[in-house]
Amino acid sequence: MSADATAAGTAPPAARQDRAPTRRRRRGGLPARLAAAAGGGVVRIVLLVVALFWLLPTVGLLLSSLRTPQDIAVSGWWKVFTAPSQLTVTNYRSLLDNHAITDSLWNTVLITVPATLLVVAIGSLAGYAFAWMDFPGRDWWFLAVVAMLVVPVQVALVPVAKLFGQIGIFGDISGVVLFHTAFGLPFAIFLLRNFFAEIPRELLEAARLDGAGELRLFARVVLPLGGPAIASLGIFQFLWVWNDMLVALIFANSDSQPITVALQQQVRQFSDNVDILAPGAFLSMVVPLIVFFAFQRQFVSGVMAGAVK
Repeated sequence: MSADATAAGTAPPAARQDRAPTRRRRRGGLPARLAAAAGGGVVRIVLLVVALFWLLPTVGLLLSSLRTPQDIAVSGWWKVFTAPSQLTVTNYRSLLDNHAITDSLWNTVLITVPATLLVVAIGSLAGYAFAWMDFPGRDWWFLAVVAMLVVPVQVALVPVAKLFGQIGIFGDISGVVLFHTAFGLPFAIFLLRNFFAEIPRELLEAARLDGAGELRLFARVVLPLGGPAIASLGIFQFLWVWNDMLVALIFANSDSQPITVALQQQVRQFSDNVDILAPGAFLSMVVPLIVFFAFQRQFVSGVMAGAVK
């Protein structure tokens, strides 16, 4: 091949053969076309359909709570789209007149809020200690905390019930709060310790050089940086405690039972009191949804915190 042919743009056959697969790879085959299609509107439509199906039970429960027992007995909740006159707030008035349900809602708040705050506060302090403080047996103590993650709740129900009975808090709200706090701390310490350990050491050393003590360093540096992880932990703990029924069935009495136990007892006592069950179930479900959507940005940031270096 002469220099003139090469200068004119005519490449050798071997060079053309080498570039041909490259052009084909750039165009891509079937996997590349599927990946390109997946990034478009097809996946968005599929995700929208999945989200609608996920919300369908919630919408059905809401509409059922706004219908009378007579209407519920003869047709499904979707009937309201053709007969919107069926919608009424009578069920919620009956709910507010039911002291067992209203008291249980207040008990649920009294159980969930302290159990969440205690786990977040103690877990944050312990996570910082395990991440950045040196003390004898630190690694062994952390391994013991991790080992507690695999201990099922059912193993501790009977021994803890006997202990609470001996100290006089069995059946009280404080006993339920302590149980949830104790079993929520291993996960809290594990989560926050791993998150706090990713904080740059240079940042902490600079704060120490400026005269910051451990408590001030924790409050001024670690807590602001750990906000997403702490918010995620708070959401997890709030949902676990709010939706719990097993622990409340054992450790709570009739005066301290949460909404989950109250609704279960309503089912046991009455077979057709859907005018109480439907609005009560919707209220017990909508509160965690409000909490989640209020802190969803922090939740997503906390979940994705360790995914990208």
